[in-house]
Amino acid sequence: MDGWVVGIDLGGTKTALGLISPDNRVVAHRRMPTNADEGPSSVVERIAHLVADLEAEVPGGERVAALGICCPGPVNHETGTLLKLVNLPGLSNTPLRQLLAERLNLPVRLEHDAKAAALGDFYFGAGRGHRSMVYVVIGTGVGAAIILNGRLYYGETNASGEVGHVSVDPDGELCHCGTPGCLETFTSGPSLVRRYRRALQEAGAPIDEPTITGEQITHLAAQGDPIAARLMEQSGRALGIAIASMAMILNIELYVIGGSVAKAGDLLLEPARQTVPKYCFKATAQHVQIKASELGDDGPILGCGWLARHAS
Repeated sequence: MDGWVVGIDLGGTKTALGLISPDNRVVAHRRMPTNADEGPSSVVERIAHLVADLEAEVPGGERVAALGICCPGPVNHETGTLLKLVNLPGLSNTPLRQLLAERLNLPVRLEHDAKAAALGDFYFGAGRGHRSMVYVVIGTGVGAAIILNGRLYYGETNASGEVGHVSVDPDGELCHCGTPGCLETFTSGPSLVRRYRRALQEAGAPIDEPTITGEQITHLAAQGDPIAARLMEQSGRALGIAIASMAMILNIELYVIGGSVAKAGDLLLEPARQTVPKYCFKATAQHVQIKASELGDDGPILGCGWLARHAS
């Protein structure tokens, strides 16, 4: 499908919309608080108003042809239904695709946010020219999307990509999922904050910032904060162990890292690159590439745009 489409990244606190041109550029943005507790009707109505606002910017009297929308999982991409959402309980069990399609009289595709971001980078970012790719998103949680020979891999029960809950240290901290030493306990934003505060307490140092975030810790590491730098190196090593395991199992060469914590760049990625050869065959490791996402916050929006172009 050619023409203008809208990509929508529906998040736990805010929702971002992007108007995407026929040559796949995000040319205009809109944002709104998600306010999922107001219920599906309110969310759909506010999205519809912003879509109309974006459509007013389409030149030459053309119209938006389709929508793509993504959100934190779990979702059923086949039926277009949101399932039981921890971060968006007010939208749990909502047939969101149907509601949006009926309200706007447009084709709509719905996908998990990590998978949408993966599609964005695969077609328009760091994955261009590759046949396969793993996209790892590191933020409040850690997840992954697997693209094999140009197609998303969902698994038998639509649950593939839970790399955040792969144990990289069997003697490590207990994850909220019940498994010790999950990758998420090393790399997620909340885990970084918890470990940073613990390290400050052990060092007898004051905690000056009561609302510090994982992204702020990455900035501190870049500025030379020794505790933050050590945590980022540990996180990078844990990520490298997980990538080495995936490389051995999947024999995929490209691993693209996105999400808020991944904005740390080489502070996180270089320790991962150095760790991979220690945990898999040298012949496998020499082909592994670990890159940062090239699209930033527009990744999920562009992925949703790609989905919109393939909406029926």
